[in-house]
Amino acid sequence: MITTAAEARKNAPFWVRWLLPADAPLYQRGDAIAGWLMALPALLILTIFLIIPFLMAFVISFTNQRLISPNPAEWVGLRNFERLLTIRSFTLEPERDENGALVYDDDGGIAYPRLRAFTRDNPDYPELDGLREFTSWQAGENRAVILAGDVVFLRALINTFIFAAVIAPLQGGCALLLALLLNQALPYINVFRSIYFAPVVVSMVVVSLLWRFIYDGNNGLLNTILDMLTFGNFQPVDWLGNPYTAMPAMIAMSAWQAVGFHMVIWLAGLQTIPASLYEAAGLDGAGAWQKFRYVTWPGLRNTAVLVLIVITIQAMGLFVQVDVMTRGGPLDATQSVVYQAVQRGYDKQDIAEGSAISVVLFIIVFVIAMVQRYLTRERR
Repeated sequence: MITTAAEARKNAPFWVRWLLPADAPLYQRGDAIAGWLMALPALLILTIFLIIPFLMAFVISFTNQRLISPNPAEWVGLRNFERLLTIRSFTLEPERDENGALVYDDDGGIAYPRLRAFTRDNPDYPELDGLREFTSWQAGENRAVILAGDVVFLRALINTFIFAAVIAPLQGGCALLLALLLNQALPYINVFRSIYFAPVVVSMVVVSLLWRFIYDGNNGLLNTILDMLTFGNFQPVDWLGNPYTAMPAMIAMSAWQAVGFHMVIWLAGLQTIPASLYEAAGLDGAGAWQKFRYVTWPGLRNTAVLVLIVITIQAMGLFVQVDVMTRGGPLDATQSVVYQAVQRGYDKQDIAEGSAISVVLFIIVFVIAMVQRYLTRERR
């Protein structure tokens, strides 16, 4: 009796019908089963170590779960997210005497009432209860204040955005420049490619430790070199102990460590551009810049999208450099979102708040990736 493909599929087990499309020939059945079996180990690892932990973190973020606590977890709804994301602006008016004149403090500045009078159990300002000052500035006679439910998390969020905004063009641009220089048929070119790629294969922990010694404020290599170049006129700088230099120092180290990886991606993209396009551009009288603008860059469009998204996602996951080099200091100048999630989840054992930070980070990265993909889409 001859059985058609449709009849065979109809009589097959449900998992075979799920794996194969409705119009799949019979001979594809074995290929599909073999493919899913080979992918099964990877799918299991991703499910156990990625999907299930994320779903658990999503659920725990709505509770008050502690990492080690005899008390059962309670459902608290959006309380963790409200504390992390609450931001308010407030204006402090100066103090005045009975005649309406301004009151000045001992230093000659305008005196203002204590902020705690408004943020601690004040029935007239219930929306400010429990908030802390993040930053402030003078606005005429008044003092404008930004309050936050979690000052450290807000600082970590801003630091992470600054790190990603600087590292993406810096690292991507340097990697493209290296790829253009190394995409030539020169003697020993592979040696130079290996040298530039070497930092990528070194652990970030090792690189962070080495650069911590380079940035040392007393006998660091960077201070020593600058002292030699200035003939002893350079004043040593504690690069990682200064709030104004800690983050730039970390950005420079991170860009140096990963630039080789993205250089390889750019090289792969450059080698897919046909040489005939450059020859045609040369016959038309195009110079080096015109060839790059009208031939190289359009040919690297998909590569640029990949590099931009990869660098941004890696930058938003900033953790090892902070943990090894600064521990978030000085004065929270190098705090990052991932570092805060780990610190609160494990050091402070507040796994619920750590999970909430992880969920917020996931949403931010997802939105950024989608926006980047939309802005860099191919327009017809």
